[in-house]
Amino acid sequence: MDRYVKNFILASMLYLVVASVMGVMMAVDTRFIALKFIHSHFMLLGWVSMMIYGVGYHILPRFSGRLIKSRLLGEVQFYLSNIGLIGLTLFYTLRQYNPEKTVYATLTSISGFIEVFSLFIFFYNIAATMFAKEEEA
Repeated sequence: MDRYVKNFILASMLYLVVASVMGVMMAVDTRFIALKFIHSHFMLLGWVSMMIYGVGYHILPRFSGRLIKSRLLGEVQFYLSNIGLIGLTLFYTLRQYNPEKTVYATLTSISGFIEVFSLFIFFYNIAATMFAKEEEA
């Protein structure tokens, strides 16, 4: 299994643990309800999406009988998706507590764009793998 595939799966499981703890904290004490943005994004973009990326990168090329278009893009996507998610949740939260500081809104937007860009990398890498022309023997 490629390193970036393992990294996606490990990161996915870590996001699941952290988001689950946050969920319990919110259920036990409503003062933690401010964590709901982080909780939901760690669950959806962290746990679910990263698991899909890891499993997708491992299985879809095998289903198509081809090698992945670019392992390097898989590695880059791993780092960008984590930077985007951590940045998005961090700067959004800081913006909530400091609405007068517009830098947090800007950094939140940049982080969101990084996250979306990483998704486009996944789309390209998988599509280019699955729909590549068959090599002639």
